[in-house]
Amino acid sequence: MSRPPHLHPGLIALVALGGAAGTLARWGMTTSIPHPHGWPVSTLAENLIGAFLLGLLLEALVRAGDETRPRRMIRLGLGTGALGGFTTFSTFALEVERLLTSGHVGQAIGYFSVSLLGGFLTCVLGVIVASRHHQWRMRRLPLDPDQGFVSDPTPPVGDRP
Repeated sequence: MSRPPHLHPGLIALVALGGAAGTLARWGMTTSIPHPHGWPVSTLAENLIGAFLLGLLLEALVRAGDETRPRRMIRLGLGTGALGGFTTFSTFALEVERLLTSGHVGQAIGYFSVSLLGGFLTCVLGVIVASRHHQWRMRRLPLDPDQGFVSDPTPPVGDRP
């Protein structure tokens, strides 16, 4: 019997390696972007970029077909690892708390709202971009000479389980 994926040392190492790379990228952004008027711009940017990239990645993987070993490695290494390390809920929560306790209630509510709504919308945008890219690629493929059309194994978005 094979080991479950969450206990496989190679996959754990892949997530850890991706997480280290994502965390280093986040550190680079955090140290290079100023916080004007106490507004945590770097964390907001990191989380919005990460949400977009995660939506893009996961939609692209779904459109590619069933999860194979290479696709699982991409999902875990890039999605769970790199993007999990790049985005940061804990820093977001700490920054909201700091804004609240320092009396900047309006900024805290604004930051909280923009982060949540923006994260959702950028994730959806990533899904849309990946979906449109997939559709564009399918139109560019040559026709199947036997059937006269391109055969797309991926069901339309509304037909997924």
